[in-house]
Amino acid sequence: MEVKQQLKRTLKASRSLNLLTVEQTNAVLADVAEAAIANTDAILSENNKDLARMDPTDPKYDRLQLSAERIAGIAADIRNVASLPSPLGRVLSETVRPNGMRIQKVSVAFGVIGIIYEARPNVTFDVFSLCLKSGNACVLKGGSDAIDSNTAIVKVIHAVLEKHGIDKNILTLLPADRAATAEILNAQGYVDLIIPRGSQGLIEFVRKNATIPVIETGAGICHTYFDEFGDTAKGKAIVNNAKTRRVSVCNALDCLIIHDSRLADLPEICSKLAESKVVVYADEQAHNALEGSYPSTLLEWANDESFGTEFLDYKMSVKTVASFDEALDHIATYSSKHSEAIVTENAERQDLFRKLVDASSVYCNVSTAFTDGAQFGLGAEIGISTQKLHARGPMALEELTSYKWLIDGEGQIRD
Repeated sequence: MEVKQQLKRTLKASRSLNLLTVEQTNAVLADVAEAAIANTDAILSENNKDLARMDPTDPKYDRLQLSAERIAGIAADIRNVASLPSPLGRVLSETVRPNGMRIQKVSVAFGVIGIIYEARPNVTFDVFSLCLKSGNACVLKGGSDAIDSNTAIVKVIHAVLEKHGIDKNILTLLPADRAATAEILNAQGYVDLIIPRGSQGLIEFVRKNATIPVIETGAGICHTYFDEFGDTAKGKAIVNNAKTRRVSVCNALDCLIIHDSRLADLPEICSKLAESKVVVYADEQAHNALEGSYPSTLLEWANDESFGTEFLDYKMSVKTVASFDEALDHIATYSSKHSEAIVTENAERQDLFRKLVDASSVYCNVSTAFTDGAQFGLGAEIGISTQKLHARGPMALEELTSYKWLIDGEGQIRD
């Protein structure tokens, strides 16, 4: 019952957001960014409690870990969100009917957005800033792995809201237990939308068990296809960056696909991966090409599980194909529709790849590491949508709005 009561308080508080001015919203975000920096030591102290309960070799450890540098980056993202135009009140279309009735389609907030996420305390700051700027209240259901970090961050944000005279219930952190998960998944009338952020397992669980609308985000099984017309230097840099920049994120490379005519270049393309001790699961042709040049302790034979796996670790598979069409088929079979890339100097191949690959973000001669709201100029993101209804790709301010119709007249009645 306590969770239900909290959801009622959040719903009531959400209505007050409709009266905030853009200036008030931006002032709150500026103060939250400052408070995040000022409370760095306190946040890191609580984060260390969470880290102490997790095995450092767990791929989620990197996502869980905060640092002074990461908090400074989070604060910068919050300031970026504050600097962006408000997504609310935009007139999307307008018409005057023959009877003089004026009809406008205007952007509005969803109302209350629920976020279910795992060991990612940065999400707490990101979600709040994006929801506030887009006029939404938010209900957060974090995992037990990050409970101390999330609690500390919400405490900092609540203090800023109270300073500005804003109902702190516009941001709610639910308990990290399964009962709270069940409550939010079935919160009809209280929560307008659920966005899960985390593993494929979490996303599937939410999709199967929620009775309110869900936008799927997060799971990324990402490929880079090195075409027969690919530039080796570009491929080497792109593959290394996409795989090793940060292995625990959803835009990290999972599978390198290479045209069989370019197998002689595979050792050079993979050479920097060895410096990061990336384990490569190679099919027979790729394994033969890498044998003797890639460290034997890091070179494994691929099996069925090597493909279609989001590794979230220093691991990567290599698939050899005999044609461009075969590469497209492999991507279509195993992609999670997150981010897919091609390395090629052939303009026709680039055009076909853009048209034929079904993913939220399609890259030509660019690392998939750029699938990120801030990198796209959106300030920050609430997640990467891998579905097609309403939003796709990085979900930022515009994607956190719906619309309503406004009809004005002079007493018109319908025959």
